[in-house]
Amino acid sequence: MDFFDFLTMIGGLATFLYGMNLMGSALEKRAGTQLKTVLGRLTDNKLKGFLLGLGVTAIIQSSSATTVMVVGFVNSGIMTLSQAISIIMGANVGTTVTAWLLSLNSLPGGDFVMQMLKPSSFAPILAMVGIVLFMFFKSAKKKDTGLILIGFALLMIGMNTMSGAVAGLKDVPAFGQALLWFSNPIFGVAAGAVLTGIIQSSSASVGILQALSATGQMTYGTAIPIIMGQNIGTCVTALISCVGTNKNARRAAMVHLLFNIIGTTVLLTLYCTANAILDFSFTQMPVNEAGIAVVHTTFNLTCTALLLPFSAQLERLACLLVRDSKKQDELHLLDERLMMTPAVALGRCREVACAMARISIRAFDNAMKQFHDYNPKLGEQIRADEALADQYEDQLGTYLVQLSSHELAQKDSQELSGLLRIIGDFERISDHAVNLLESAEEIRDKKLAFSGVAERELRVMFDAVSEVLTLSERAFCEADDQAAARVEPLEQVVDLLRDQLKVRHIERLRQGKCTIELGFVLSDMLTDLERVSDHCSNIAACIVEVAHNAMDMHGYLSGLNKEKGSTYQMNYQTYLEKYTL
Repeated sequence: MDFFDFLTMIGGLATFLYGMNLMGSALEKRAGTQLKTVLGRLTDNKLKGFLLGLGVTAIIQSSSATTVMVVGFVNSGIMTLSQAISIIMGANVGTTVTAWLLSLNSLPGGDFVMQMLKPSSFAPILAMVGIVLFMFFKSAKKKDTGLILIGFALLMIGMNTMSGAVAGLKDVPAFGQALLWFSNPIFGVAAGAVLTGIIQSSSASVGILQALSATGQMTYGTAIPIIMGQNIGTCVTALISCVGTNKNARRAAMVHLLFNIIGTTVLLTLYCTANAILDFSFTQMPVNEAGIAVVHTTFNLTCTALLLPFSAQLERLACLLVRDSKKQDELHLLDERLMMTPAVALGRCREVACAMARISIRAFDNAMKQFHDYNPKLGEQIRADEALADQYEDQLGTYLVQLSSHELAQKDSQELSGLLRIIGDFERISDHAVNLLESAEEIRDKKLAFSGVAERELRVMFDAVSEVLTLSERAFCEADDQAAARVEPLEQVVDLLRDQLKVRHIERLRQGKCTIELGFVLSDMLTDLERVSDHCSNIAACIVEVAHNAMDMHGYLSGLNKEKGSTYQMNYQTYLEKYTL
């Protein structure tokens, strides 16, 4: 192996690592919606948690990314530590998929079919198909599929380039002597851990090991300790990511490290003891790509089978190592680590926005109650909810803007834009709740009172606004298109009620049954009630717009208003009869 072979090896390594990164990112983006669905099915069942971690890691081809996501989930309070443990174990097994894909190079046989199954044969075809999909199709899904194929092809081409570049080492005695150092279990584990810790990917480090096996000088005795060390090295990413998190998130990263250290210690001890007694002959046999994949998978499956039943003990050990502090951890609703998987981060934003929606609507419902039975403590709660809604909007708005700089699928990008608009509407609803509360306080402080007729009319208005709030919450939090479609006709009825209430108030004013001072308060109240229904209309229109990819949903709904016998007209007529003064 000369200097130019070394340069070729470096080029192959760069191509290999870039291909792995490109394929993983494209897979993650392409499977965005499915990832949100899968990760939403959190369970306390250990086997299901294991399969969940395995499946997600097999999709995104990175146990480090899965573990970092889990740390983010635990830090956000949406996953418990006990749920995280089995998912982390599954992620360790899921990462072995890459090694099996790379092992296709070692398929035996020279006939046409077997040759076509080898990466050196089908990688160029995949690259060409990927280029066509990426360059000549406008569909975002087809472009993502093209990037997956291009990434996979680069991965395989880089692997073949590395294997070809290092093949000359088989004739270099010094290389064989160097490998003997790593037959020592301690040195082998340390080398695997350091290599993986540097490139922060066990899949990539295993791939490099598979490329070196092309020299024919690497034996099973050399490869086994290195593979065990690689599983320890992959914990570096999670440990780095847990800096600045709460104690449970740090414990999740610690569980990942403990799992691999304990598994490596136990299995390496058993292997060395058995080898000393039985003197395994296979340890001196050359290992190829498929052999490395077998060792990698066997190690991770055995570790899981050994430690999965003791996940509760692992949790207790992590809690002992990361102790409770006197200072209470702040709950982080949104964690930047989730941005590694934008689709998952967006799903979390929707959950937080839904919590914000309930806070804002609760504040306004409570404000309306103050006119029937004023309660000072409830007034404090309304103002506290308004302040909390402001905090939610600030955090969500900042997080969504940061998330928008990441690569998102077209549908996710539309949802993100919709969320930015919707959280503004919910924040304004909480502001109007405080305005309405101030009107109630003014009536109480000035000892004003509406007439019995005016109170009855206001109650009708309150009921209509309460229903439009409930519909908008259901439309947003439950993705209920039917509820969203009923918001607009009800909002039109609220507008009509406002106009009727103003006219009736003027009539009572002329008859001397009401005062000008009370009229000012009523005008402010009606403005807040009508504005809230407008915000609900904006929310519903945005939901329908994102669902149907429409550009001007308000214009679309206005068009429906003119269609006789339409669902819109039927709903409008129903609400018109229901809320009659």
